[in-house]
Amino acid sequence: MTNYENIILNRLLDKYERSKSFTGDNKIGQSFSVKLIKLFPKYGDDAEYDLFNALNDAVSVLEDMKYVFVKRLKNGIADTITLNIGLLDEIYNYISRTPKSDTNERLLNLLKVYADKNEVLAEYCRSQIERIQSNKKAEYFDGDPEEYENILKAVSAAFDNSEEIYIRDFSAKVFGGDSKAFEKIKNKVSRLLFQYGDFPQEETVLEDLNIVKNPGHVFIKGCGIITISGQVIDLSVLNGDIAISSDLLKSIDKIEITGSRVITIENLTTFNHFSRSDTFAFYLGGYHNSHRRNFIRKIYEQNPQISYYHYGDIDAGGFYILLHLKNKTGVQFLPYKMDTDTLRKYSAYTKPLTDNDRKRLKNLADSEFSDTVKYMLEHNCKLEQEALDIE
Repeated sequence: MTNYENIILNRLLDKYERSKSFTGDNKIGQSFSVKLIKLFPKYGDDAEYDLFNALNDAVSVLEDMKYVFVKRLKNGIADTITLNIGLLDEIYNYISRTPKSDTNERLLNLLKVYADKNEVLAEYCRSQIERIQSNKKAEYFDGDPEEYENILKAVSAAFDNSEEIYIRDFSAKVFGGDSKAFEKIKNKVSRLLFQYGDFPQEETVLEDLNIVKNPGHVFIKGCGIITISGQVIDLSVLNGDIAISSDLLKSIDKIEITGSRVITIENLTTFNHFSRSDTFAFYLGGYHNSHRRNFIRKIYEQNPQISYYHYGDIDAGGFYILLHLKNKTGVQFLPYKMDTDTLRKYSAYTKPLTDNDRKRLKNLADSEFSDTVKYMLEHNCKLEQEALDIE
């Protein structure tokens, strides 16, 4: 059976908690009312006699308890219901609703605890404290303080993984053995990290932080000789690529590039089709966690004399991946086929920009890609690697 009393009181409390009276900023007394027929449109329908009586009974109960004041029409029909703010504590208790002030206090205390855990949380917590103090809802808070604390806890722990860890193991580690708890909040954690952190793509945030679904592998091929635990492998004589697990990367002794350049490739299909006699190719996979970055650094340390390129999509994500790659490895990668000439050549295969594309591209207006970004915005285009013919 529908509890109409709760519905009426919750709507009135919602109005109160959004007001300046709630924050103490209002200098004039406010009242908080709702038209019963707007809250329940069928209240005025003659065919809804049972609803009409049930609502009248609910209004009378609230009026008798003095939780509301009721303005009635001449025919006795309830018109406007007004909250009695003098009995707020009783009203909250009556409908078992936690006052927003109590919730805010709990959230503020949590934010202060986590504000110094890492740079992402420092920025996020500062922003949310300001939002709450301005009577706005904290981002990623959906009414459940326990879930919210779990989100903060996961973001705090996300930066503590020097080695790859499976999602289920990360969950058990952070949440006292519960291997499924993280899965419930994973998307919110990823969005928060991407919004307030330094990551090229939201989809790969967790992998960037060594939190993975499956074991990570590095795919390589081309002009290179690699020595692993004393075993020498000449990639140039192989007809294809090899995959090295993240654990095995630590056992690499030496990498000798026998060609003139190294190229990291964002897309697996492109990597599979890529073939140049003078190039060592490395599938980046859209993200580069600590293992992949260490592998790149080792290549560069042992082969500083050659050229380094990155081959990615000509879109905001591709540019951010390249910038992130350079920043995190210290290797000055050059863009490969990520320019206006390529966009013109393959204009028939370009796609229109989304609103989010435009927003991210505008943030790159003053970057090293400024000319290409300007062209993309003016011509409403972007290009994925799969559309290109490999030369």
